[in-house]
Amino acid sequence: MTDNGLQSDRRDTMTTEMQEIAITEDKPLLTGQADTTKDAELAARILLDQGQEHSIETPHGVLHVTLHGARTTRRPAILTFHDVGLDSKSCFSTLFKFEEMQEIVKSFTLIHIDAPGQDEGAATYPTGYQYPSMETIAEMIPAVLQFFNFRTVIGVGVGAGAYILSKFTLANPDAVEGLVLVNIDTNARGWMDWAAQKLSSVTSSLTEQVLSHLFSQEELSSNTDLVQSHRDRISKSSNLFNIELFWKAYNSRRDMNLDRNSTFKCPVMLVVGDQAPYEDAAVECNSKLDPTTTSFLKMADAGGLPQLTQPAKLTEAFKYFIQGMGYMASSCMTRLSRSRTTSLSSSYSMDGSRSRSRTLSQGSQGGQMPPSPSQTMEVSC
Repeated sequence: MTDNGLQSDRRDTMTTEMQEIAITEDKPLLTGQADTTKDAELAARILLDQGQEHSIETPHGVLHVTLHGARTTRRPAILTFHDVGLDSKSCFSTLFKFEEMQEIVKSFTLIHIDAPGQDEGAATYPTGYQYPSMETIAEMIPAVLQFFNFRTVIGVGVGAGAYILSKFTLANPDAVEGLVLVNIDTNARGWMDWAAQKLSSVTSSLTEQVLSHLFSQEELSSNTDLVQSHRDRISKSSNLFNIELFWKAYNSRRDMNLDRNSTFKCPVMLVVGDQAPYEDAAVECNSKLDPTTTSFLKMADAGGLPQLTQPAKLTEAFKYFIQGMGYMASSCMTRLSRSRTTSLSSSYSMDGSRSRSRTLSQGSQGGQMPPSPSQTMEVSC
């Protein structure tokens, strides 16, 4: 072979080797970039779906808290508190994972608080442990806001959680821009209720007592799949003793002593199912609040846990409530907007029988409702 031929073969060999080297060097860089992007997307998805769990020290003990979404403080966080016999997941996952709720979830940070010892897998308290009162639990919440550096929140509470968030709001009015209270009962238990509870504790198991608090008699009699799933979950819970302590603390709650002159300083939406155990208590609470900043949502064909059985309706109402506070003004309103002209009904207030027709969004800006003396809204949807 001639010298020119050998030189040509060498050049070809070197070119091939250089290409192989280039490919070998380029591939890890490209793969690494792709992996980094995928990892970031996966982390964001996990943060949205599963959330970040935190154990937060407070002056009265540790709270288990789960945060969903970006920790942006430009808007208030949505802070939730669950009912007795539930934790943050079983109480709110159905609502906040609902498809139409995602518009809100992507716009706000969610902070789910579990009452002491109520989170899944929590250690059982020792016998004789002094469980904190409803007031004490409410006093633990400011530490959560400080931990995440949030100045204000929109509270969403159910049952005992609604009571706790109400106590927190009364003590910290500047920290709460709005309240959604499901199955609220602001009254202390009377002697008749106390006697009935004592009798029930003798004749019924703790699981059945809690179920009668969560569900209507119609739901319990029908023994729906939802009732049965909660019966199984509570009865088989590894921290049933903790649930009993929370249950006793709620039954020992004090009267909130609300009236038109001593009430919440923020917009409030009261929610109750028309078959719920606490329908009368919610109606009474509505009569005590400022009608210019309060809306009453009574859900037809809804039992004790409307956030689980009627997530679509509650999502629509929640969007409407937030829009009335001046947030998400461009949010698409569908079902509630179309039906509000036909779904308004009359309700009795302390001022007597009158038409209640104020909607949540009429001229509302920056969390302030328009003046509308003696009018609130009751929606049966």
